[in-house]
Amino acid sequence: MDSLYETMRRHGLVRPVGDRVLGGVCAGLARRIGLDPWAARLLFVLILMLLPGSQFLIYPILWIVMPTEAPVEAGPSFVK
Repeated sequence: MDSLYETMRRHGLVRPVGDRVLGGVCAGLARRIGLDPWAARLLFVLILMLLPGSQFLIYPILWIVMPTEAPVEAGPSFVK
């Protein structure tokens, strides 16, 4: 049985290493659904305004549950 992190990673729900503002939750969701990160952030804020107080619950939970993207390792550099 896969862990929650592995399931989310397999489905592309990861917090990117770059392009983070706070925790990378909105950037990860934007990447998954194919939106610009700033559009996703604006949409996230607008949706959470409809449910007062939910931003204090939803964002931290997603921050904890979504795994961080594995950093891309650079190959050996050959300098001449």
